[in-house]
Amino acid sequence: MKKPSHYSIKGLYAVTPDVLEVDLLCEKVRLTLEGGASMVQYRNKFADKNLQLQQSTALLALCRSYDVPLIINDHLDLCAQIDADGLHIGASDCDLHAARRLLGPDKIIGASCYNWVDLAVQAESAGASYVAFGACFTSETKPDAVHAPLSIFKEAKQKVSLPLVGIGGIHIDNAKLVIEAGADALAVITDIFFDDDIRQISHRYTQLFQSTFKQT
Repeated sequence: MKKPSHYSIKGLYAVTPDVLEVDLLCEKVRLTLEGGASMVQYRNKFADKNLQLQQSTALLALCRSYDVPLIINDHLDLCAQIDADGLHIGASDCDLHAARRLLGPDKIIGASCYNWVDLAVQAESAGASYVAFGACFTSETKPDAVHAPLSIFKEAKQKVSLPLVGIGGIHIDNAKLVIEAGADALAVITDIFFDDDIRQISHRYTQLFQSTFKQT
C-alpha cells in the first residue's frame, strides 16, 4: 500500500453523490474504480454523522483494496477518525494550516481555489497537496458556483507547482478541453455516478487522459 503523499494526483477524481444507502454507494464507487478512477472523494451533504462514519469507513476499505486514496470532503474530524488518505477543504471550511498539523505530512490535502490563483499560491504555502479550480462549466451540483475560465490552469502552472484539479460541470464531451488547458485531474460527480454504465463512462475518462497526455 502506497503512502498517501506518494499517490499520483492525475486522472479521474470521482466525487461521491448524495446516496444514503451504504451498499448502493459502495457499488457505485466500486464500478468507477473498476473503470480506472485514480482518486475518490467522499462527499455527502445529506448524511448525518453516524451515516458519514459508516459510509466513509466502508469506502476506505473498498478504496484500499484498489490501492486508490479516499479523500474526505470538509470534515477534518472524520478524516482523522477513520485515518482516511486525505482531506479536501473549501475557503470557508477548516484552516489548512490546522489540518496539516493534525493530519501530518503524509496525508493528501486539497484546497478549492475557485477562480482565484492567489488563493492557490496561499494554499501551497500552507501545505496543500493539490488545488482545485472551478466551476469550469455550469454545474448541476452547484449551479450558483463561480465560473473559472480554462485559462486559469495555464496561469496557475506559472505560479504554483502543485497538481491542478478541474471541477464543475465536467462531462465526457468537454473533459478533453479541461485536460488540454492544463488540469492534471478532473473531479466529476454527476456524469459518472448517474450514468447507466458507471464502469464504462469511468473507463472513457481514463482513456481520455491517456490519449491526451500521449499527444502532449
